[in-house]
Amino acid sequence: MVFVLQAEGRRSEKLRKHQFEDMVALFTMAKTLALRLHLLRHLDDQILPSLKACTGKRLVSRCLRTFTACFPTRSNLSPRRICTTERDLLFLVAGTIRPYQELLTSGSGLSLLHHLTSDEGHTFIKRLSSCTSSQQVLHLLRFYPVLSAPAAASILQKLADLEQDATCGLREILLSDLALNKLCQRLEHDSAGLEDEVLVRALLGCTRLYLDPQSCLVQRLVFECQKRLDLEQLSVEALCGLSRAFFALEGPDGGMVKLAMNQLQNKEPAQLNMAELVAVYCMLANGLGEDGHYLELLNEINAQALRQAQRMDPVAVSKILGALVTLRQNQALPLVIALCKQAVHHVQNFADAELTVVLSALMHYGHSDHFLVEALERHVPKVAFTAHAETVTKVMQYFQRRRILSPPVFNTVAESFVYRAEEYSTWQVSQQIAALGDLGYLPPDAGRLFGKVESVLHARFSQFQPRALLDLLYASTLLQRYPLNFVSKVFSPYFMEQLQGEGNGLDPIVLAKLTQLYMTVKLECPFYDGPRLSPKFRVKSFLASGQSLETHVEPQFYNAVKSGLVDLLGARSYFASRVLTPYCYTLDIEIKLDEEGYVLPACHSEEVHKRIALCIDGSKRFAANAEKLLGKEAIKQRHLRILGYEVVQISYYEFEKLNNKEEVVEYLHKKIFPNSYRLSW
Repeated sequence: MVFVLQAEGRRSEKLRKHQFEDMVALFTMAKTLALRLHLLRHLDDQILPSLKACTGKRLVSRCLRTFTACFPTRSNLSPRRICTTERDLLFLVAGTIRPYQELLTSGSGLSLLHHLTSDEGHTFIKRLSSCTSSQQVLHLLRFYPVLSAPAAASILQKLADLEQDATCGLREILLSDLALNKLCQRLEHDSAGLEDEVLVRALLGCTRLYLDPQSCLVQRLVFECQKRLDLEQLSVEALCGLSRAFFALEGPDGGMVKLAMNQLQNKEPAQLNMAELVAVYCMLANGLGEDGHYLELLNEINAQALRQAQRMDPVAVSKILGALVTLRQNQALPLVIALCKQAVHHVQNFADAELTVVLSALMHYGHSDHFLVEALERHVPKVAFTAHAETVTKVMQYFQRRRILSPPVFNTVAESFVYRAEEYSTWQVSQQIAALGDLGYLPPDAGRLFGKVESVLHARFSQFQPRALLDLLYASTLLQRYPLNFVSKVFSPYFMEQLQGEGNGLDPIVLAKLTQLYMTVKLECPFYDGPRLSPKFRVKSFLASGQSLETHVEPQFYNAVKSGLVDLLGARSYFASRVLTPYCYTLDIEIKLDEEGYVLPACHSEEVHKRIALCIDGSKRFAANAEKLLGKEAIKQRHLRILGYEVVQISYYEFEKLNNKEEVVEYLHKKIFPNSYRLSW
């Protein structure tokens, strides 16, 4: 009986505990609901009436549903199940849909936007420009509770720049910030008094942040923009920004987009200044110029930009080059060349992002400039340790694509890599080493460089994408560095499955690199005893169509050498052309000798004592600015020697010095038969 009473007492105590917890939860819920109502009462007078009429019931209903869901029946009550409601995302910003007339008639005293002094404005813009994350922008916003309208619009634009790749969920979390909500309310209230450019920038910032098109702020800004558009007094820059904003809201066929573009096309292109030209390019590149739309306008501003190219600042050069790439203006090469010449004067003044865009555009158009290379060689060594990782990588890619061998740049970047490797993404690591491999350049302190590469591979091997890992290992072997521990993983079935599932999969260039990587391990690392590349992934020729690991011989150069060989050997039958070896390499010319050193007919397959491989190396097999073989050509000759061929290099820069047939024959004789005095066969 005593135990029964004790048990009953414990149940009563437990019940009282649950009742107390229920009371705490109810109090918390009531407090939250009271805070919501308090916010509603203090909203701007122009928002509050419709908010009560249109969303009040829905808000209360939502709160009650949340309340019911969080507090089930007593039998299921548990301290772990108690929860509270949270403030809805975009609650203050999104507002409700109302007619424009109601927007105009609502009054409020909420405005807190003021003009900053010139010093304050300069300081604010400088601090805003230095922000590298949305959190920093919001912190700055709290530090400046009172802002001018231009500064408020700049806040939205900066957030849009920083969050351009963010997901919708991240943007909603960002826009739920209280300080930003207040800023949006201030812009909404003062929209009628904003200057044209500020009004357009504010609307453009809202669309780039994907703010709800039905929100009070967006609708009010749209209404004000429509009014001013009807007056046909907007500047070119304002029309460009407005076209971008309406394009985001309505699409390319929207009525307001067409109205703004019609007004813009009525402007005289020859009268556009630098800032207006840049604005038009940016507007077209952000979607309006897709699929050949407004091509006539684009051609007119291309002509105007060509006339003004010599006066452009770094920002204009960068933005116009970037826009030309986006708009696929492959016929605008004169403008590209003019902008490249102007870029030479601005190399040291480009911001990292601007220089990245410029180099990307020049790679896209396949253009290089000797003076630009010299300017980069002066500038990059000074900033290699501090520049943005993507900028350093883009510099290396540019020299790689244009086949430019630059020891000052390569040495400094290699040295900085040892200290900055952790800052680089795995793709950036791969691309920097790939540039060195393609140019066949080994920096002076190669030991430390590849020691760092190995440590990166050990620490972040799982982060490398298959193609980036293959490029890195392949480039290392071009430079006679053999990361065998990682090569064994590349030849595994698991890696091959990953490679096949990535993007383009096993295209010919990937299979060729895998095959040459396998051959390099077999020929240069005979002690390797790891996995082998499956035969089904090996190619039969490195000289495939399209991209290949060998460079095709230049026809004119080949014909000149062939003619000289006929004169030297006495007949065309004594040498063979374009011979595919069993080792995937293609010989430009093959000559066979017997044991006594006599030349055998090309069709002869018995009693061959020596095979001579003539490499007719034209200018495309060398660096564009140096007499140095590219990495893929150097490894070919290295492998041919290991395989038993006597490699004879006929280089273009030596052959070009010959003046007549006699000199050609003498040159070939000394190259192929240096120890023989016979001039005929």
